[in-house]
Amino acid sequence: MDTGRVLEFVCIRCSTSYPADVTIDSKGCARCQDTAPANLAPVYAAPQPDPLAGATSSRSLWRFAHMLPCTEAEAVSLGEGLTPLLAAPRIGAFLGVPELAIKDEGRNPTWSHKDRFSTIAVSVARARGAKIVATASSGNAGASLAAYAARAGLKCVVTTFAGSAGAMLAQIRKYGATVLPLVSKMDRWSLLEQAAARYDWFIASPYHGPVVGSHPLGIEGYKTIAYEIVEQSNGTAPDWCALPVCYGDALSGVWAGFCELFTQGSITRLPRLVAAEVHGSLADALASGADALSERKLLFDSLAVSIGTPRSTFQALKALRESGGHAVPVNNHGLIAMQERLARDEGIFAELASVTPLIAISKLKDQGVIAATDRVVAVVTASGLKDLDRSAGSNEHDQIFQTTDDAWRWLDKNGLDLAS
Repeated sequence: MDTGRVLEFVCIRCSTSYPADVTIDSKGCARCQDTAPANLAPVYAAPQPDPLAGATSSRSLWRFAHMLPCTEAEAVSLGEGLTPLLAAPRIGAFLGVPELAIKDEGRNPTWSHKDRFSTIAVSVARARGAKIVATASSGNAGASLAAYAARAGLKCVVTTFAGSAGAMLAQIRKYGATVLPLVSKMDRWSLLEQAAARYDWFIASPYHGPVVGSHPLGIEGYKTIAYEIVEQSNGTAPDWCALPVCYGDALSGVWAGFCELFTQGSITRLPRLVAAEVHGSLADALASGADALSERKLLFDSLAVSIGTPRSTFQALKALRESGGHAVPVNNHGLIAMQERLARDEGIFAELASVTPLIAISKLKDQGVIAATDRVVAVVTASGLKDLDRSAGSNEHDQIFQTTDDAWRWLDKNGLDLAS
């Protein structure tokens, strides 16, 4: 592996430096661990060039390899990235923000934004000689890592828990990964910690608490979402960029990408970020000014299972603070209705967690935080096919018609304007 690319790692909170070959054990910075656990970030040996000016013609996010920890020659790729940025005027008008655009990450190879992380993580793992990659996942991260491990010829183990979406577990198994469901979520982490210590597995996900975030090199892949948004917007940044947030890997990576673009002069201003969360740990930390996030009581079972954590991370909090952003708690109310409206109005079928940014945008618009004239990008992180077992109830209108006359009578009875 081209180890010369990464000069060192630094703590994103206190800036303590660590050598490039430091063991990434998901505990983050040793100095901050007892006060406000914080992730590490890579520092590159050479000055980072302009992300957009240095892009190649490659048809994947690896066109930005000059901004990533691996070379394109080392890449394990399935053609990830380059997802569309779609104007969404109808649902934008419904939300009160006509200048709304959707970054549809469901168009990635395994139908989620996690592919941007996995392509980097598995490339690093293979270059370092790892034989097994592993993650703790409720679905998307496991499916993605399994696919890229298969592409790389590596074994993959996914630890999960009861209640994970059935479609995603099936997807993981189809890629040939080993799935280990455990009753206790904490046992998932214990198993991965033991595997790293005993067998040197490459662990992509967090496996210690409080969580600081996933592997910092994998998070670098999310920077490319920001690069693409600006590139697809004729060199301008939106006023707001909203994402669903669990541990904030994507939020942190997207913010790093925007900051790099700003530093290099590719954009003249930075967007403000919106974190759509479930239980409110980020909103609490923003209100209190604390760096250490408190674990929230789980008052309900969220339909948005992939972001239903009781406590987010400092990396997400840092991105929100630096951007002047907002964290918006989103419960189950209106979630399926918003999913269906997005599908009907714009032809985008999104996972339930992925429509939480739309609800967050609506709340901020109603509060006067987001203006009607603001340009807003919502990042839809995964396809709605991922959690159909949670979002698709029985349809009382489904029926089999015996004749075409029966079908016409039903259409007429249900008020469909047949002439339009």
